[in-house]
Amino acid sequence: MSALDWVIVLALNGAVIAYGMFLARGTRTSSDWFLGGRALPWWAIGMSMFATNVDSADIVAVTGSTYNEGLHIVTVYAIGSAVGGVLAAFLVTPTIYRQGFYTNAEYLEARFGPSVRLISAVIQLQYRSSMLGLMIVSMHLLLTRLVQLDNALAWMLIVLAVLFSGAYTAAGGLRSVVFTDALQGVVMLIGGAVIFVTVFQAVGGWESLTEKLREVGREDMLHVGRYRGASGRLSPLVVVMGWSIIGAGYWTVNHTQTMRLMGARSVWDMKLAASFGVLVSLPIMVACACLGVLGRAIPAYANLENADELYPLMANEYLESGFKGVVVAGVVAACVSTFDSMGSALSAVFTRDIYARFIRRDASDSHYVLVGRVATVGVLTLGFLYLPFIFMQENMLKAFTTLIPVLVTPLFTIYLLGVATRVHRASGLVGLIVGSIYGFLALIDRDFYDIDVLPFWFSERWAALGWSVLLTSIAVGVTTWLLGPLPRGAVMKFRETGWLERSREALPKICEYPEGAQSRFAKSMPATLAVFLLLVSVVTVFVIFW
Repeated sequence: MSALDWVIVLALNGAVIAYGMFLARGTRTSSDWFLGGRALPWWAIGMSMFATNVDSADIVAVTGSTYNEGLHIVTVYAIGSAVGGVLAAFLVTPTIYRQGFYTNAEYLEARFGPSVRLISAVIQLQYRSSMLGLMIVSMHLLLTRLVQLDNALAWMLIVLAVLFSGAYTAAGGLRSVVFTDALQGVVMLIGGAVIFVTVFQAVGGWESLTEKLREVGREDMLHVGRYRGASGRLSPLVVVMGWSIIGAGYWTVNHTQTMRLMGARSVWDMKLAASFGVLVSLPIMVACACLGVLGRAIPAYANLENADELYPLMANEYLESGFKGVVVAGVVAACVSTFDSMGSALSAVFTRDIYARFIRRDASDSHYVLVGRVATVGVLTLGFLYLPFIFMQENMLKAFTTLIPVLVTPLFTIYLLGVATRVHRASGLVGLIVGSIYGFLALIDRDFYDIDVLPFWFSERWAALGWSVLLTSIAVGVTTWLLGPLPRGAVMKFRETGWLERSREALPKICEYPEGAQSRFAKSMPATLAVFLLLVSVVTVFVIFW
């Protein structure tokens, strides 16, 4: 990269980090640090959710995935994200928000008991820190292939990025994270548009792409409905179902997203923010997906051994000085915005759901804010522990989807059943145990041994997502049938003790609508946008790309 490119990268991202440190000055209480004082507007939350959703691992790994397998992945960013965003903002998070909880794991204790809360917290730490590992790998590929740094310097810069994002997150908490993410989201949109337009023009447009793929017998890559899994034996609808479960689980279980919604100044802002965040994410992720198949149409990249290298290689080849800096700035912004989001969310989970609940229950408010700040840097380092596993996989995205059915999908199922039904209190733990046992058995059978003990249709990675939901639901249903449903209003009897209770009582009063959103038209905006989002998502998958 040229000196101009480096100036662009450092100026754009440096200014955002400096702004985050500026915002941190007013953070004092746990309410400010963990939930932004419940004063965040919908547009800032939505842009922050977009910036968190679209990280550097997505940008690099999605391009590599579609290079190998085609455009079926658009399902997770269309139907999966739309369904998940709507479920989170209209069903799951409002329930948690109205009861004054800080984390979704706190709600799970009220609904299913302390053991489920602890398990949920551990799953959150494992699930999201594994994603940090993918981001680290993607940033390393960017620095070594596009920026062409040597390994040692690349790793040093990655560590510095983690530390800088951890610093302003630790200082300012959720408020700093949300508003810096909103700015980083703008940088990401510009960078994504620049590289897509450049490569799209280099290939010659969509008709030229279609013709070139037809010549090499890969036209099926453009159609979601023609992908039948790596084995060629699956129905495309099973793949669509699998991606939809992954997307829905991400938006409902993932505390890096629900934490933003719980910091909203009103329930109205919460509902509007989620649909807005998903809607902004959709075009940039479709563009990233298309970059993979565009790469297939370029002779120089026809036979890449490591498809995850495609994005940085194309950026290095086709972008001129200045534009290259914009694209790198966008990818770095995507990386830092997700680092800070995960740092704030996972530190909140550790502080409230593990440390304050099970280790030290009644210290001062300032003590727990300090613990959260220290934990921010600690949890960000966990991502490095997953690097050996990620390097074992065929590509980064496969590493991510391989782990999801094990623990995250059972937890997602428990959330939905707990909020939407009166299943018995003991059923949550039973469901988690049954779903997780199945997930581990399928993982071992599928990825670690050549001897297939379980049938293909029962352990294959896409089918496993559906089986995980089904088996967890059956376990919950059978337990409830044996022990009886939960009495109405029983969740409201739960009370924390010590600092956890005091911090809940200190939260601002819940507001359904902000000032200026009292008219019938304004009140209907979240539902209208949600319906529009669902329609766009269905059309994207089943009409445009099917």
